[in-house]
Amino acid sequence: MTKTIRLERTCDAPIEDVWDLWTTKKGIESWWGPDGFRVDVIDLDLRPGGQLHYAMTAADAPQVAFLKQAGMPPTTKTKLTYTEVTPHRRLAYVNHVDFVPGVATYDCAMSVDFAPTPGGVRMVLTLEPMHDEGWTGRMVAGWENELGKLERRLGARAQR
Repeated sequence: MTKTIRLERTCDAPIEDVWDLWTTKKGIESWWGPDGFRVDVIDLDLRPGGQLHYAMTAADAPQVAFLKQAGMPPTTKTKLTYTEVTPHRRLAYVNHVDFVPGVATYDCAMSVDFAPTPGGVRMVLTLEPMHDEGWTGRMVAGWENELGKLERRLGARAQR
């Protein structure tokens, strides 16, 4: 299995807007979670050792059906622990994976690095693979989808 996965995007937006969408309750709730899901932030303590606790709920029929078939509830509460918070530069955290049926709880690390570019911000996500290739593929597809949502959200902010 792949040791790490890298996803890169460049957004035509100010670093302050990109950082805000990654680090505030309102920002996270506006784009986090793949299409067909809603995310509600329960608690956010943005500091090394602090946690983000959120609930992801299937909001559309296909996602509800998929979760039911997989033996999973429509809402999953998840916690991640921040390991690094460097404003406008880097976020790193450990996701506590405790929602996979039949799989013991384990930690999965992720980081996102932000770099100003002419006219925008380059983001590099580095993801640790999950427990198997199928779940790792779902994670990568989910992040690709979420990054598209993030870009659309940033575009909507620019229109205001």
